[in-house]
Amino acid sequence: MDFAATSPMSPKALQAYCDIAQRYYGNSASLHDLGGQAHYFVEQAREIVARTLGVDKNGIIFTGSGTEGNLLSILSLALASKKGRHIISSQAEHTSVHAALKTLEKMGFTVTKLPLQLDGCIHVEQVREAIREDTALITIQHVNSEIGSIQPVKEIARIAHCENIFFHVDCVQSYCKLAIDSFSAYVDALTLSAHKIGGPKGCGAVYINPKIRVPALTPGVTHERGLRGGTLDTPAIVAFATAIENFHYERQHFEALRQYFKGKLPPACRLTESKEQLPTICGLMMDKVEGQYVLLKLNEKGICISTGSACDIHSESGTKAILSMGYTMEEARQFFRISFGPTTTFQEIDALLDAISNM
Repeated sequence: MDFAATSPMSPKALQAYCDIAQRYYGNSASLHDLGGQAHYFVEQAREIVARTLGVDKNGIIFTGSGTEGNLLSILSLALASKKGRHIISSQAEHTSVHAALKTLEKMGFTVTKLPLQLDGCIHVEQVREAIREDTALITIQHVNSEIGSIQPVKEIARIAHCENIFFHVDCVQSYCKLAIDSFSAYVDALTLSAHKIGGPKGCGAVYINPKIRVPALTPGVTHERGLRGGTLDTPAIVAFATAIENFHYERQHFEALRQYFKGKLPPACRLTESKEQLPTICGLMMDKVEGQYVLLKLNEKGICISTGSACDIHSESGTKAILSMGYTMEEARQFFRISFGPTTTFQEIDALLDAISNM
């Protein structure tokens, strides 16, 4: 019940990883035949990622994670902009986004962090009103990892495009689940991660519009358009592409799971729901019970949940999304998250509900 944190590798992705690691283990930058073979598979994977996004494959850069992808995209775009040193984001972004923004603030940038409204979303008007003459970059996640709210990135992308402002979207939770190609033409950078869709951990990708001359964050590195150092993990990249081709997101089934879960929740539990919602992520609060207690009691029964993003587990300030929506610190401490995956069954939800009811 914690698929938003990670997912197991799919059998086909795991098989692809093993096959490539055993047979085509060359360095994709080497000039000999073994290196050429590895390079071929990397480029095939690059085409697959680009095709699913509806973008130029020359803009696809493979990374070691979604976190690295967010850091690389945000820092690169901010430093490439000629407009100024103002950035617009939200209070509920992933920890890696906030880390990139803090780095830029130390370099003299100013950041406007917009709150989520009670419906869990940033409203387009908020973004429009926050734009200044010196706004260089807007970075907004597509789906919030804590409550599953879907942000209006298509509308924001059009605003940014019209205002000549760089726009980055964190698509780690939405990739292969929502139609990213509906707005990718108006976006300057996108972040993806493999392990959310049955691919390997330690692998991700970003799209950075190849028409933009972005500076190298580490001058002198030679891989991935000179934007990233280190030998490419060919087996992981091929496994990522294999996971993409074999991932099926059955939204109707997940909607049914969510409604079933919602309909049988005990009265003490409140489900946070958004105007636009990814059904697989359920943010909850239980009256007078801390989310960490719920996590520990369910863990005793072999049920895995979380109290928010796995990257925030050491934070004592509650979850960013709930606090951003205007809930109190006490309410934020009551928050916990359930998230479904391809193998989640109604029987498992019954077991979860029984465990929560008997808490």
